[in-house]
Amino acid sequence: MTSPHYAPKHSSRNHFEQPAGLMQRLLGAIHWHAFHSASHRRRDRTGNTHSAWGLRHIAKVPLALILLWVIVLWWGERSVFRYSIAACDWDTWERWPEDATPHHVVLIADPQLVDPHTYPGRPWPLSTLTVRYTDLYLRRSFSLLNKALHPDTVFFLGDLFDGGREWATRGSESPEPRYKKYGEDFWLQEYGRFGRIFFRNWAHHRDHQRHTQQNRKIITGLPGNHDLGLGIGIQRPVRARFNAYFGEGNAINIIGNHTFVSVDTLSLSAKGQLDPTTGRQGIGYDEDPNADIWKPVEEFLNTVQEKKARLLARELHLRAGSPEYPPQERTAVGLYTAAARSPPTHDPAMNSLPTILLTHVPLYRVEGTPCGPLRERHPPTANHGLPLASDPPNAIPIQSGYQYQNVLTPALSHELIAKIGHVQHVFSGDDHDYCDVVHRGYTATGGGVREITVKSMSWAMGVRRPGFLMVSLWHPVDARGSPLAAPAATTLQTHLCLLPDQLGVFVRYALLLAVTLAALVVRAVAIGFAAPTAISASPHPRPRPLLPLSVSPARAATPTLAHASHTSLAARPSAGRPRSASAAPSSFPEAKPVLTNPLVDRFERFAEGSGRVRDGRRGWGEGAGMEWMSGRSGDGGEGGRVGREVAWGFGG
Repeated sequence: MTSPHYAPKHSSRNHFEQPAGLMQRLLGAIHWHAFHSASHRRRDRTGNTHSAWGLRHIAKVPLALILLWVIVLWWGERSVFRYSIAACDWDTWERWPEDATPHHVVLIADPQLVDPHTYPGRPWPLSTLTVRYTDLYLRRSFSLLNKALHPDTVFFLGDLFDGGREWATRGSESPEPRYKKYGEDFWLQEYGRFGRIFFRNWAHHRDHQRHTQQNRKIITGLPGNHDLGLGIGIQRPVRARFNAYFGEGNAINIIGNHTFVSVDTLSLSAKGQLDPTTGRQGIGYDEDPNADIWKPVEEFLNTVQEKKARLLARELHLRAGSPEYPPQERTAVGLYTAAARSPPTHDPAMNSLPTILLTHVPLYRVEGTPCGPLRERHPPTANHGLPLASDPPNAIPIQSGYQYQNVLTPALSHELIAKIGHVQHVFSGDDHDYCDVVHRGYTATGGGVREITVKSMSWAMGVRRPGFLMVSLWHPVDARGSPLAAPAATTLQTHLCLLPDQLGVFVRYALLLAVTLAALVVRAVAIGFAAPTAISASPHPRPRPLLPLSVSPARAATPTLAHASHTSLAARPSAGRPRSASAAPSSFPEAKPVLTNPLVDRFERFAEGSGRVRDGRRGWGEGAGMEWMSGRSGDGGEGGRVGREVAWGFGG
């Protein structure tokens, strides 16, 4: 107890020290690890000194993983797209004369923007990620296509949307109840998505077009069954909306001295379908209630050859510097006479340009007709290197169902070829995979018609390697539209350009993630075993905490001493009070205190070399250092108080 005749004064010094924060500890650990990893050496039994494989090497694992991820992500998000497009450069596959200036066309089929109709049961966030990455894939591919290949004309072959036919208009709604909540506003949002992916990129690269590309075009008017429906399933307001925003489905364009004829074969298919309300086929105009679906296409086909001749005449007038439309004779005629009602006619025979048919649904072919070696889903069946006449796995299946039909009917296919006339090539979509066939049954063309079904450009349409078709046109003509050179074997060349395997890229990401997690687990285990070994082998001890974390055995054996020390610290007299050097008699033997604090250990070693004992103190400076205090207790007992203090002072 404290003597009643002595009231201890508390020290005016503040011995509290703010403990180190988390960031300070982390920086200190990094500094310690860097110092010891660079300086540590260990010697084996043979006496050879070499670097220890320890924390220094383990610390490099995260840096290596980060570098590996950067490389893989750059490859999967940038390089693989550039390599795919660069491999399709026109110069790598075109075979024209050196002085040729071909017209370059790109055909894109079935982008089918992913929407609620694509994967109706896919949960969030997987559905959102699917939409995001399919749009990103299409945007990157189309942007690089324009930037690297500089096509003169781009045609879309239908199925621009996946659920476009289901989104209601002001005068119609989807026949399926689950899609009735999607209306006109949702369709306009999807149209905006399409514009941001394709139209915006096309307009951006238009500023960087070559000087020879003065009339670049992007044509999107050809519809698909996912845009309108098929046959009698087409709703008139849905078709009118599509035509208003994307253009007419039945159109003629002269591109590169070739006549491209686009036909809305989806509406034409209603001509041969049974009407479930009447049970009749739509072949009688006056009797068929669905005639307004297919009648506009029928009228277009009945006049297509004359329209081709008229369009060619206008094109030749423009090239010759003449007015777009020749001046008419000034003749007064009656308002109701035939001459006043009939426009000037053009002889269809003057149209000598090769004709190319564009249709979303492929033409009819015999079931099992092989599609060739470039088909991804089912390569040709092995037959000792010889093609098979029938190869069902490699062919487009002849099937139909709700709002779809894999091929047109034989009657419609023959009607198209016969009425259009001089068809040399056909390009179609809908199947999502590549197919190359030659139709030998059409006598209107003599040697047959070659048809290429273009692969889908979207990686979400069931193909691992999406793509697009590149078409090079070279057919020079004179002022009258006649060929300048001898008829060539072909006036166009095609090349299938394959895009990256996005699913394969994701699989590589997943494998790298597994390797990363495994490496981090192994690293964590290695740190647990390597850290104690590196510390014990290091010539420098690891820094210990400022205060003791446990009671040493020697100190635990002298509880009275520890209690006295604690009491001394709590009731420490002023630093300026004189201390007694004599010890009072006591029943307790005098014991040397056990010091476990790391700072005390260091100071003891330092004081042994340069310290001195002065006035009962052991120190190494004026007013600063380590003090040993021993004296009488308040009641005169010897050894009543033994204290120790580590004090840093300045001039005190």
